[in-house]
Amino acid sequence: MPILGVIASQNRPRTITVDYLVVAGGGGGARINGGGGAGGFRSTVTATGGGGTLETALILTPATNYTVTIGGGGAGGAADDGIQGSDSTFSTITSTGGGFGATIGATGRTGGAGGSGGGGGWTDSGGGSASVGGTRTASPVQGYNGGGNSGFATNSGGGGGAGAVGGTGNATNSGSGGNGVATSITGASVTYGGGGGAGAEGGNAGSGGTGGGGLGSTRTAGPTAGSAGTANSGGGGGGGNNHPTNGYAGGSGILILRYADTRTITFGAGVTGTESAASGGYKRATITAGTGNVSWA
Repeated sequence: MPILGVIASQNRPRTITVDYLVVAGGGGGARINGGGGAGGFRSTVTATGGGGTLETALILTPATNYTVTIGGGGAGGAADDGIQGSDSTFSTITSTGGGFGATIGATGRTGGAGGSGGGGGWTDSGGGSASVGGTRTASPVQGYNGGGNSGFATNSGGGGGAGAVGGTGNATNSGSGGNGVATSITGASVTYGGGGGAGAEGGNAGSGGTGGGGLGSTRTAGPTAGSAGTANSGGGGGGGNNHPTNGYAGGSGILILRYADTRTITFGAGVTGTESAASGGYKRATITAGTGNVSWA
């Protein structure tokens, strides 16, 4: 019996192939009105963010600690722009927090850069200058740019999503958040990384992008409240309208790891995670909060 045990141990692979989904925290929406950008979306299964090339699984070593961090969503703007979301990391992989939604200005305000860019603000003077959305992280791409504003109007741009550019604000409507991206890393198709819809002063608010993007709020008929990005989706927060709502926070990020079902993961102190039962030759670990280490046996 001991001899058989030694043989089994010798035949066991000395490395582990780990597929991943790393989603950063979404950006916060502006007090007036730009939507927050989605957190960066990097994946080795189904699709990655921004239309980029599918990423490559990591080859890791058993009984070795690998750092993980789940990025929080950026706060909604209480007086001005929203706040950028925080990065999520796994080993050597970093997804960048979503860009902030921009508020109004004498000239068009540019949305914040991030994994996906935040929505641009509207112009509060008669100059008619357009604004532009924030730019996405370029290398590697993780999402899309935020939407801008077409000129003098009271409506802003939506936050970029992992799967689409944020919508443009005009005289009638604020921009909707860009849609997220679906992945089947868990065995079922789930969408993450929707951009936040822009709030509206003089028209219709933007809807949140699929994958957890928050709804913008509107001043007309109420006003109507918006919403924050969904927790553990990386969704951008909806934009506020200043009468009386502030911007809304982005959703926190998430980390999902897929590996052979012969392995078992250990979550270190400070990490909130669960491991699934074996299915289809794999186990999956889902980590929803914290900073710390993981390792495999």
